[in-house]
Amino acid sequence: MILKNLHTENKPVQTQLLFEPKDAKVISLQIAKGETLKEHVSKIPALLVCISGNAVFTDDKGTVVNLNSGNYVMIEENVKHAVKAIDESNFLLMK
Repeated sequence: MILKNLHTENKPVQTQLLFEPKDAKVISLQIAKGETLKEHVSKIPALLVCISGNAVFTDDKGTVVNLNSGNYVMIEENVKHAVKAIDESNFLLMK
């Protein structure tokens, strides 16, 4: 998903609620080129936003999302997932 696509009104300032976490955590995550954040499960929903780089998110449900600057993915609770960095990539993880 692309952040820019959430704002469809012709207004100079727009907001869109993306995520309401149960526990307030925002984590900076960096993955080196060619490395993988190995498969794991989150016990609560999370929002992963790509700040820079190029990576691929996959999960056990068959979801495949290419993550570039401005793209994001909603991570479901109790679904095994992984992230592979094609290039060095930086993310914000909110959960």
